Formats: sequence, C-alpha cells, structure tokens
Amino acid sequence: MTSSTLKERVQATLKSEDTEGTFELYVTRTPGYLWALLFKKLHIHPIAVTLLSIVIGALAGYFFWWDDLYMNLIGMFLLIWANWYDCADGQLARMTGQKTLIGRILDGFAGDVWFFSIYFFLCLRLTGEPTPWGQPWGIWIWLIAAFSGFHCHAKQCAVADYYRNIHLYFLKGASGSELDNYAQQRALMRSLPWNRKEWFHKIYLYFYGNYTRGQERQTPKFQKFYTLVQQRYPDGLPQALKEQFRTASLPLMKYTNILTFDTRVIVLFVSLFINMPWLFFAFEIIVLEALRYYTRHVHETFCDRFTKEIENG
Repeated sequence: MTSSTLKERVQATLKSEDTEGTFELYVTRTPGYLWALLFKKLHIHPIAVTLLSIVIGALAGYFFWWDDLYMNLIGMFLLIWANWYDCADGQLARMTGQKTLIGRILDGFAGDVWFFSIYFFLCLRLTGEPTPWGQPWGIWIWLIAAFSGFHCHAKQCAVADYYRNIHLYFLKGASGSELDNYAQQRALMRSLPWNRKEWFHKIYLYFYGNYTRGQERQTPKFQKFYTLVQQRYPDGLPQALKEQFRTASLPLMKYTNILTFDTRVIVLFVSLFINMPWLFFAFEIIVLEALRYYTRHVHETFCDRFTKEIENG
C-alpha cells in the first residue's frame, strides 16, 4: 500500500474533511486506520478495542502522578496509544458492520475515563506541592480540577461536537450527521418499555437526552434558526442556504478541533515537560473557555442573521 493510497483510504473513512484537521488526519486517523486493519485481520471485536482503549488511557493518568519525566513519558505514550485505539474501534465497526449500542456507549465513555484518571492523579501530585505563590495547593487544586473538568472541559467538548454535527447536517443532510435533539431522545426513551431487552437502551437515552439538552442550552439562537429551517423547508434544505451556512461555519471547525482532544493533550504534555502541570488546568479554564465563548458568539451571530433573512425573505 503506497502512502497516497493509504491517505485516500483514511480520507474515505472520514465523515468530512471539513471537520478533520491535518494534524488529526496524520497523527490520529492514519495510525487508527492501520490498527483497525490489524484488528480486522485478527477478528477482534470493536468493543474489545474500546475496552483496551479505556484501560490504557486510564493507566496513562497514573504515570502523570510521578514527578519524574521518564514516568510521565510513559504516560504520554499510553495516552497517544489509547487515542489510536479510540479511533480504531469506530473504523473497525464500520469495516466489519459490528455496530452495537454498548459499543457506542463505551466509545463515548472512554475519553471521560481517561481524563478523570488524569485529573485525579495530577491532583494527587500537586496537593502537597507549592503554588507559584509559595503555599501548598492543598484542597484548592481539587476544586480547580473539578471546575476545569466538570464545567469547562465538559461544555467545551459538548459544544465542539455539536457544532461539527451541525456543520455536517448542512453539508450532507440528516443521514450524514448525528444531529439529535432533546425532545426526540426523550420521546424515544418514553416509547421503550422497561423490560429485559430495552431497559439498558432506555437508561442510555435518558443520559444522552440530558447531554443533547446541555448542547441546546448553549445554542439558543441556533435552536430558533434550526426550528425555522425545519418548518420552512420540510422537503429539504435549499442548496443556496447549505452553501451559505457552510461558508459561515467552516472557519469555526478549526476551533472545534482545538476544543476537543489534540490541542488539550499537547498542552498537557508541555506542562509535564516543564514540571508545571497546574498550567494544564489554567489553559482549560482561561484559554479554552475564552475560545468556547468566542466560537459560540460567532456561531450564534450568523445563526441569528440567517434567521432574520429567512423571516424577512
């Protein structure tokens, strides 16, 4: 397989090149694709790959506990390895047709486990260490990490994921995106019975519905625009509107990539190299939160503009 052929095959697995950065294509997607080919040859189920990803990523956090660069380097390698497997499981599922609900749940759960482990062990490492002002971090680093993870990180990833799915919806239509909504998920949840076959799916839909509601609460002007579009164009979106939306949304896709995994992890690694891991939390709380607010502002502004144009047209 030549490098050009490999690149073409990897690109064929992407939902859209609009939503994938160059760094992610070469550093994450390509190794993930190669792992998926190996797992397919070995007849390994995608769920097994996902579970390996969870274990390896959680183990990475342990190696960040140590104030030792060699141990930290092991953790960095493990986190990169876990991310390759996280990419490979979805590609493997599409190659083999082995798509399952439990696989989708575990895949969404994997990153949360990694970062919970990372935050936990970074806090253990920093608790007794001095702040830049000389006093020990103590309980404060745990409070900072909780705010950074449960508020900042969660909202940043949720809105980034939502904006990518919105972009794919206007680019490829409903079949090419995973743009779900709270009302739809709640209705589906309530339609399922509490029995041995559906109880797990019902619980999943409850939590996934809450996740989509959180995304919708961050994007009120898009919700108004989206409702209007569905009412005005029940048979399909006009091509002109699709192109206008893509033109407005495309510049934000690079920011959605920054808000998710790669940039966050690069900063984590740099903070460990210079032995100042608290900078990772500062980056999430200050820099990435500022970027989230900016991205939301731009997206909400052009959604409001499109809404007025349709209403006045």
